[in-house]
Amino acid sequence: MVSRPRRFWLQVKRENDCLVWAGHVHKNGYATFWTGEHRQMAHRYAWEECFGPIPEGLQVDHVCRNRRCVKVEHLDLVTPRENLLRCVGLTAQRAKQTHCKRGHPLSGDNLRIKPNG
Repeated sequence: MVSRPRRFWLQVKRENDCLVWAGHVHKNGYATFWTGEHRQMAHRYAWEECFGPIPEGLQVDHVCRNRRCVKVEHLDLVTPRENLLRCVGLTAQRAKQTHCKRGHPLSGDNLRIKPNG
C-alpha cells in the first residue's frame, strides 16, 4: 500500500517555478486531496506535512498566487487580514483604500458606519 505522503506527492507536477497539483481541483480553483478520511486543501496538506499543524487563527497563503501550487517555499502563514490584503480582488482593493474616488480621506468624520455594521 502506498503511504499517504507518497500518494500526495505523486500527484504533483513541476510547472515553471511552482509545484502544481495535478489531482482534483475544486470549482473555486483550489487543489484538494483525499486523505482517505476527508478532502483537504492540498496546499494546507503540504504545509502540515512539512511543518506540522497550522496554528489557530492563521491561514496558508499562496505567495505565488497560484491556487494549485503546493510548493512550501511558495506558502506563507498569515492572519486572515494579511491574506485578504495580499489578494487582488475587490474586497482587497477596498480594504487597502485610504481615500474615496474624490480624494477625501476615509477616516474620522468622513466615515459613516451603518447600524448593521
